[in-house]
Amino acid sequence: MSDNELSGELLQVWAAEQAIVARRLGLVREIDGRGLAGREGATSAAVWLRDRLRVTIHSARQMLSLAAVLDGPCEATGAALADGVVNVQQARVIADAVNDLGEHGPAVQAKAEQVLLHPDCVVLEPVSLKVAADHVLEHVAPELAEEKQRRDLEAAERRAARDRAFTMSPDGTGRVRLSGWLGHEAAAIINAAIDPLCAPAGKHDDRTATQRRADALTEACRLTLAAGELPENGGDRPQLVLTMRHDDLLARIGHGMLDTGQPLTPDTVRRIACQANIIPAVLNTTGQVLDLGRQRRLFTGPIRRALILRDGGCAFPGCDRPPRWCDGHHILSWLLGGATRLDNAVLLCGHHHRLIHHSEWEVRIGPDGLPEFLPPSYMDPLRRPLRHHRHRRP
Repeated sequence: MSDNELSGELLQVWAAEQAIVARRLGLVREIDGRGLAGREGATSAAVWLRDRLRVTIHSARQMLSLAAVLDGPCEATGAALADGVVNVQQARVIADAVNDLGEHGPAVQAKAEQVLLHPDCVVLEPVSLKVAADHVLEHVAPELAEEKQRRDLEAAERRAARDRAFTMSPDGTGRVRLSGWLGHEAAAIINAAIDPLCAPAGKHDDRTATQRRADALTEACRLTLAAGELPENGGDRPQLVLTMRHDDLLARIGHGMLDTGQPLTPDTVRRIACQANIIPAVLNTTGQVLDLGRQRRLFTGPIRRALILRDGGCAFPGCDRPPRWCDGHHILSWLLGGATRLDNAVLLCGHHHRLIHHSEWEVRIGPDGLPEFLPPSYMDPLRRPLRHHRHRRP
């Protein structure tokens, strides 16, 4: 069998299959109309079909609804299905579109069906045909289309407002699943907030697009917390408190604890201790607070302005994050006695802040007082220091 014969036979079998589907739907319609399901003791025609054909109740209901429409306002579509001109997926798209126009009367429905059965439409796969179907009223009754569009939009907005939801569900493995529904307006606001933070942070950024979006959402919330403009929560500004035993922090063992009850590694504790919306509480071996971090650990006021003047934004090589998206990072952690001084500081964006704390990358201040970064040995066995182009000597 040649290639042409092979593809030709497939198309013939496919057309014959659509004819069988059309016949099946005709039988389903006749069985439903006769009330056969009830006489045989079934609670509904859908249940009868489910049990007889061994399909899901959803599939049974779909058969019944499509059969009813093809026997009503979409008889021409039923005939096209029987002739193999359209397949059952296309027929369902056309039937749904025509059925939705029922309020405009049979004349409008007939015109819409005629348009969707045009040779230019029946060659479209179901998704593209659905796009055409969504606009069919504009072709057959333009005077009605604008009003329908307005009502559809209002209904969609009401549905979005009713169904809006947001949940965070810990899965017990260190991850939290986010799920929910938003309306277009809310989604646009979130996209506008995170889009500027989604771009790769330099040529060394190997995060996937989805990882960058997750980091961007976190960063947008962190920036909002740091801005201090959220309403008070229980009489205090919104903030997180983390605790960790001093000995564990020094030895990099054990774990810290957020006030939400979630454990954190010592490296994560060091990283987030740099953030203005985090209050670190260091405990002794008996659980008493040795120090409750406040302003003296933060790069604020004149020292932050000096840091911005020196680094101009995230100092990691190739990163273009501006200063307002960056934290002042203690090169020697404040929790380990590092001073809040310019010679112990570097501006880092959220991504590169995590990278420094959770990888082999290191940062130090060079002899000329500018930050330089030591890459992991697998990138450069000699670990030659790298600098942002803002800090390179001409």
